[in-house]
Amino acid sequence: MKPEGHPKYYKTKAICACGATYDIGSTNENVHVDICSACHPLFTGKQKLLDTEGRVQKFKKKYANVVPRAKKPVKKKSAARKTTLVKKPAAKK
Repeated sequence: MKPEGHPKYYKTKAICACGATYDIGSTNENVHVDICSACHPLFTGKQKLLDTEGRVQKFKKKYANVVPRAKKPVKKKSAARKTTLVKKPAAKK
């Protein structure tokens, strides 16, 4: 096997946003994560809401100043343009 075929492997620490640190092995020297088993709701049983504003409120806030465009008037079709279906005579046998 060629020695330069694999990336360098480091013994490093993973640091979570909550402050927890873990000794891990990685190809990156510094590992920072947003969530870990110490702060994840699945493991803790507590729900931590990062987003306090709901989807509907975000949508209303985003489009509060938008003015809808005026609709174009619909043209009415005249009765004279209607065509009637003409039946063809049946072919004789």
